[in-house]
Amino acid sequence: MNKCVLITGAASGIGLATAREFAAHGYDLILTARREERLQEVRDELIAAHGIEVTTLSFDIRHQQECADAVAQITRPIDVLINNAGLARGLDFIHEGNLEHWEQMIDTNVKGLLYMTRLISPGMVERKSGHIINLCSTAGKEIYPKGNVYCATKFAVEALTKAIRADLYTHGIRVSQVAPGHVEETEFARVRFDWDTQKASIYSDFNPLTAKDVAEAIYFIASRPPHVNVQDILMMGTQQAGSMMVDRSGRKYD
Repeated sequence: MNKCVLITGAASGIGLATAREFAAHGYDLILTARREERLQEVRDELIAAHGIEVTTLSFDIRHQQECADAVAQITRPIDVLINNAGLARGLDFIHEGNLEHWEQMIDTNVKGLLYMTRLISPGMVERKSGHIINLCSTAGKEIYPKGNVYCATKFAVEALTKAIRADLYTHGIRVSQVAPGHVEETEFARVRFDWDTQKASIYSDFNPLTAKDVAEAIYFIASRPPHVNVQDILMMGTQQAGSMMVDRSGRKYD
């Protein structure tokens, strides 16, 4: 039987690219997201291309009961859990912040990750094997102005990745994260700016990472021999050296 990977936020962006990467290597998939129609399109694409087994679960990761109800439908062991679902909303000084944006980021980026880890990890402990890979960010390594709550949620992902590893390593479970900088081929910027395409056009003057670049890093982590745990990959495009250091002199690598 093929190994099985569960990917949250798999309808677009890094989650979708990661689904394609694992499918190409023969993994069976359980894909979750809110957009059921989009998940079905992805499912059909991957089955047609690779002949693997793909299960889709449509729910809102911010709600624990929805997570529990969805996971209860899974009938096979999860070998790899990829906590990918996450978002940024707004770009405001702390004294001007939108509380609704704060709640959505905290509920998705932190609580959603916790809910899924709590639901999936007991089976891994029972089997004494498994791998949990969290999507962090350069925003979990260094803050930037007006990034306040988003950065806080990604600093939380970094801390949780280390803490989950400390709790599970004696059970033979690997825990890792990938922390990318700017990434295109995603809906990240459009979601952050409420689908304002002008504000979201932030990659016209430099080459960031692509979603596939990040997916390949995630697959690399998951495909190491069982005795190897790549704990963290921090990655940025060549034209980015930090959260506040981006060479915007043109797209040099197209």
